[in-house]
Amino acid sequence: MAVPFRKTSKARRDKRRTHFKLAVPGMVKCDQCGELKLAHHVCKVCGYYKTKEIIKQ
Repeated sequence: MAVPFRKTSKARRDKRRTHFKLAVPGMVKCDQCGELKLAHHVCKVCGYYKTKEIIKQ
C-alpha cells in the first residue's frame, strides 16, 4: 500500500482546494411579475415562462 513520504502542508492542501466551493444558482427576474426565479425555469409565483402561461392559476 502506498504511503506518503512526507506530510502535506496546510498551505499546499489549501491551494489544491481553492476551486472546491459551492456555486450560486443563476437567478433572474421574471418578465411578468418581477420575482426572482431560476434561469430557464417556469416562474413559481405566476406560472409564466418566456411570456407564455405554462401553469394555470
